[in-house]
Amino acid sequence: MKPNLKQRCLEDLRSRILTLGIQPGTDLDEVELSAAYGISRTPLREVLQRLAGEGYVTMLENRGTKVASMDLPVMRTFFRSAPLIYCSTARLAAENRTGPQLALLKEVQTAFSDAVAAQDAHAMALCNHRFHRLIGEMAADPYLLASLDRLLIDHTRLGQMFYRPASPAESLAVKRAAHQHDAMIDAIEAGEGDLVVDLTLQHWDLSRDRLDRFVRPDPLPLDVIDLAGKRHAL
Repeated sequence: MKPNLKQRCLEDLRSRILTLGIQPGTDLDEVELSAAYGISRTPLREVLQRLAGEGYVTMLENRGTKVASMDLPVMRTFFRSAPLIYCSTARLAAENRTGPQLALLKEVQTAFSDAVAAQDAHAMALCNHRFHRLIGEMAADPYLLASLDRLLIDHTRLGQMFYRPASPAESLAVKRAAHQHDAMIDAIEAGEGDLVVDLTLQHWDLSRDRLDRFVRPDPLPLDVIDLAGKRHAL
C-alpha cells in the first residue's frame, strides 16, 4: 500500500467530519471505508485510532466506531469552555508569536477572506479552523493546544450553520468575522494581550447565537401546534 493512501484517508475523513459530510454520531463501516480509500483493514484501523485520539471519532469495544457526537451534554460543555480556551490562547499568542507564524496566519486569513467572497461555506469553516489552530500554536502551551484541538472539531462543525447565512444580517456577520480576524492579527503582532482578548470575546459573541441554533430546534409551525388542540377530533 502506498503511504499516501493512508494519509489521504486520514485527511479526507477529518475534512468530511468537520464539514458534516459525515454527520455526528454516524456509525463508520470499515468495509466500506477500506474499499473507498483503497486500503486494507489494518491501516484503516490505524487511521481510526488516530482520529479517536484526536477526538473526531469514538471507538467502543465490540460496538464499532462512531463519529463524535454533538449531543446536549457535549454542547453544554462546549459553550461553557470555548470563550475560556480562546481567550487564554489569544493572550499567550500575543506574548509568544513568531514572525513565521504571523506570516502563515496572514496567509490563512487571505484564504478565509477569499472563501467569504466566494460564499464557500466549507472553505470558510476549514480556514477558520486553521486560523484559530495557528493562534493555538502561537500560544506555545501544549495543555491549551490539546483542549483547543478538541474544541475546534465541534466549533468547525457548528460553523457550517454560521457560514451559510440565511439573511442580509447574517451575511454581514460573516463579513464582520473576517474583519475581526484582521484586527486579531494586528493585536497579536503588536503584542497587545488585553486587546486581543477583547477582540476574541467580540468574535465569539458574534457567532455564538448562530451556533446555538444548531442544537436548539426551531419552534413548531403554527399549524402543527393547532393540531395538538384538535387531537380528539379525529
